[in-house]
Amino acid sequence: MLDVVDRHPHARAVLAAAIPPEGHPSHAYLFHGPAGAGKREAARAFAAELLAEGATDPANARRRTLEGVHPDLTWVTPSGAAEMLVGDIEEPVIGAASRTPFEARRRVFVIEGADTMNDQAANKMLKTLEEPPPFAHLVLLTDKPGNILPTIASRCQGVRFEAATPDELSQRLQTKHGVPPLTADACARLALGDATRALALALAEGPAMRDAAERFARAALHGTVGADRPHTRILDLARARGDVAATVVAEQVAQDAEVLPDREAKRAKREGETLGKRAHRRAHAATIDHALQLIGLYLRDVAVVKDGAPELIHHTDRAQQVEKDAETSTASSHRLRDAIELAEEARTMQILNPSEELALEALASKTQRALS
Repeated sequence: MLDVVDRHPHARAVLAAAIPPEGHPSHAYLFHGPAGAGKREAARAFAAELLAEGATDPANARRRTLEGVHPDLTWVTPSGAAEMLVGDIEEPVIGAASRTPFEARRRVFVIEGADTMNDQAANKMLKTLEEPPPFAHLVLLTDKPGNILPTIASRCQGVRFEAATPDELSQRLQTKHGVPPLTADACARLALGDATRALALALAEGPAMRDAAERFARAALHGTVGADRPHTRILDLARARGDVAATVVAEQVAQDAEVLPDREAKRAKREGETLGKRAHRRAHAATIDHALQLIGLYLRDVAVVKDGAPELIHHTDRAQQVEKDAETSTASSHRLRDAIELAEEARTMQILNPSEELALEALASKTQRALS
């Protein structure tokens, strides 16, 4: 199991001391670190060790856990558009934790996105963390430990996962996915330690996302926002990704409904419509958030070139374009940093804004004014 945490010294030390039969696992853990650092893989491997202890066929128990089909493993992901709802954990975790295991000595509950729990869900989770049954083990995963309620964090043993370096991410993209070196280097830098995001930038729609964000930033730099309307491309990408996410949910619901009685199938389809809308919303919002981050990173690169430090840019595969923009733009590095703050503010406010189209269009105009 420990091979999945080899590059995470703290995680290796904590989990090695918890693996049975010599180890004594805690009732709750908080795995925290940047997205793509390996928290999910470590959680599944750790659960496999916990559920294999005492099994008549430990290898089979590990295999089923790693495949996600062990009856004593519960894996929870947020179903809300922007948060984990109380229904996500009330019966699957709170209720199930009070019932004895099906076949193993333990039950393991893994909760992804623990930082997104709404107040009601967090309060219910807190009760289980305060008085857990002896056979229940909870593993909470988060990319944003600062958003976890202190009362919840204090009842979990922290397990820290380190961000991968740009060189590590670049090498992984090249060797495992065949990404050209220059592109891999840029995507690794732009991901800011997030391995999942680095892969997303390098493959599939990642290049289109980069192009849309750069077009937005460059239109603001050169005063062509009105003519180019650069926000429309970002919105198109967000809608497309939302549609794909909703389709995946719809296909899964339809597949599940085929084996249910008619009445239950109808209810499942109704609930599936709600789940599909939430999935669309999550993917849509995540795409826009990523685009806003990339806009800020492009402006940041122009600023560091103006400051005389071109070796620090993230867009290493487009260095000539960045340098040309720095040379032709009249905006000072100070104004560029003001524009970057506008992009970050838009990320923060996105969840509160009912119309991303209006927000992006307003951001384009504000950024252009800030840079002119």
